[in-house]
This record gives sequence, structure tokens and C-alpha cells, in this order.
Amino acid sequence: MLTPPSRATPEVAEEPRKPPVRPASYDKKIGLVLQGGGALGSYQAGVYEALASSEYLPDWVAGISIGAINAAIIAGNAPEHRLAGLRTFWKDLTAHIDPWLPLRGPLAAWQQRASALSSLLFGRSGFFAPRWFSLDTPVSYYDTAALKRTLENVVDFELINNGGGTRLSVGAVNLRTGEFVYFDSARIAIRPEHIMASAALPPGFPPVEIDGEHYWDGGLFSNTPLGYVLDYSPRRSRLTFQVDVFQSHGPLPANLDEVAEREKDIRYSSRTRICSSSFRDRHDVRHAINELHKLLPPEIKSTEQARRLYELGCVTEMDIVQLIYDPAAPQGASKHYDFSRSSMEERWRRGMSDARTVLAASPWLAPMPTELGVRVFDLSGTFSPDS
Repeated sequence: MLTPPSRATPEVAEEPRKPPVRPASYDKKIGLVLQGGGALGSYQAGVYEALASSEYLPDWVAGISIGAINAAIIAGNAPEHRLAGLRTFWKDLTAHIDPWLPLRGPLAAWQQRASALSSLLFGRSGFFAPRWFSLDTPVSYYDTAALKRTLENVVDFELINNGGGTRLSVGAVNLRTGEFVYFDSARIAIRPEHIMASAALPPGFPPVEIDGEHYWDGGLFSNTPLGYVLDYSPRRSRLTFQVDVFQSHGPLPANLDEVAEREKDIRYSSRTRICSSSFRDRHDVRHAINELHKLLPPEIKSTEQARRLYELGCVTEMDIVQLIYDPAAPQGASKHYDFSRSSMEERWRRGMSDARTVLAASPWLAPMPTELGVRVFDLSGTFSPDS
């Protein structure tokens, strides 16, 4: 059994346990997939801070909405500059929004709601601003022109597109067709507009035009890019860190604000669970096909039907590590636009602590059972391949 860090005292710094050395035999590629969730995305930055000093730097980063922005900063900077880029983005985003010293207890909840209200009324510098006056009929409450300038400041798009760096994929929805698409640096040149499209959540933010088509936030369709990374062909054996900010488990709501928060948690976390469960089932079937093919007699193995079946099989092995932001107490329905500096720092610390815990355990280094093609490890008290 592995006990996660206490949720009661997130402000207390802890001495991280040293992770076991990654053996050369564990040669899986490393993926990092980042869910959407607005202000909650600082948890993802904390997770990356822990990964940055580990032996598990990602070769592929994929994100949706705020996850797409974090992913672009990671892929769009040299490894030694990534943390600085993330800190610059999140500190600028949360600047001048805490007019008081950090508070505790009920007063802290009031402070968080006040900062969320400030975001609604005044927007966030470098990200979005309210449309107080417009000659045209607006299609959103806020303007996101400032986000393009911010992305150009913290992301080196030439580095992303030169073919030699970390692969970047971000998801968005085509407003005209309703189809979900991925903008992938392995296929196209990524521009600030692609990142903005992935984070264009209506009706708050306007659609983003790219090459004559308009796009909205990918979270409208799927709030996690896990399936795209794992199912991409040709597949490679991969260790994927799946970083989510909405948790499936939670207490019974005691008021309407907690009801709204719980509804969002369930709605967005369910997409992740469905994606990981369905992929695990598909990939285990692929392994079963390969095992069955080995048992076929030559006269059946040479048939067209057997050849088609074999093409559906796969020998790659996938390890999925789920890291999910689990706050110490309910944060309210406005938590995803609470951009207060104190909330950002608490979430960042929690992400770093959770990632250090999972790295110290490194459960993926245990031998893969022969009957499995996928293992899912969940930071919920124990790690289990059957989570």
C-alpha cells in the first residue's frame, strides 16, 4: 500500500523521496497528457516541475484548453527553460488579484470567491478581457487577443516546428462540422492560433479562425487527449502521465455551490475514465489477438481472415499513471476561474507533491504481467493495474 501525502497541510514542504533509478530495460517512450480546467491548470505545472528533475522527461506532450497552453509552454522551450516559462505564465496570470494576505478557513473560501468574481468582471491580464463595448454583435463575453501576445512571449513556436523537439498535440472542435480535431506538430506547423483554439471555451471566449475554419475548446468534445496519444499509429510502448484536474470521487454536496462544483467534477472526470477504460479494453484485445495467432495451425494462419485479424493485434505495452488534483476541501463552482495567487501556489505545490510521490514509488518498473497490454496506476492510496 502506498499512502498519498496528507491533504490537510499542503503548505508544509516535504522532503521528496529519491525515485529508484530507471533501468535501461525500461525503454518506453514518455507521454504527458493534460486535461482542461482553467485556473486548475497550475496543478499540471507542479506535476511537470517534479518530472523535470526525473528520468521521465516527455517526448510527446498533448493538451486541451489550459492543458494545451501548459503543453505548448513545455514543448516550446528547451528543457532547462520550461519551468521558467511556466512560472512566468502563471505568475503573470495571477498577478495583482490577491488584495489581502492569504487567509484560512471560511475567510479563505470567501477570498477565493472574491478573486473569481474579479476574473469575471475584469478578466485576466495577458489572457482575456471583458467586451464592455462593441460595435458588432458579440459571440463571446470576453476577448482573447492578449493570449496571442502571451503565447508568443512564453512559447518558441520555431522550436516546436523544427522537428527535433518535443512533439505537441492540442485538441479543438470545428465549429462548422462539430468534429473533434488535433493540431499535431508531427503533421502541421503549430501557431499561437492553434493553442488559442483549443482554449476557446464558449460562450466566454470567441471561436478562433484557422485557415478559413473556426474552432472552439476541445473540452466540448473530450477533455483529455489520452486516447489520441495512446491509439496513434504506429503505436510505441509508452509510459503516459495523465494529469487531470477534476476528480471523480467527492463528498455529498451540502449546498448549491457544492452541487455545481460536484456536477462539473463528475461531468469532466467521466470523460477521462471512459477514455482510459475503453483504451485498456481495446489494447488487451489486441494482445489477445497476438496470443491467439501464435496458436493457429499453419493452414489457418495463412488464410486471409487470419491475416486481417493479425493486423488488428499489437505487441506494445502501455503504462498509464493517473495524477488527479484532489483539494483538501470543496473549492466551489468557480474554482476553474479562481486565479488568485494563493490558489495557484497551493495547486502547484499539490501537483509537485503528487508527482514526487508517484515517482518515488515508480510502480511501472514492476514486470508487466504477460496477460496484460495496459496497466493503469492511480494515486488514490494504492497503485493497482486494475484501477
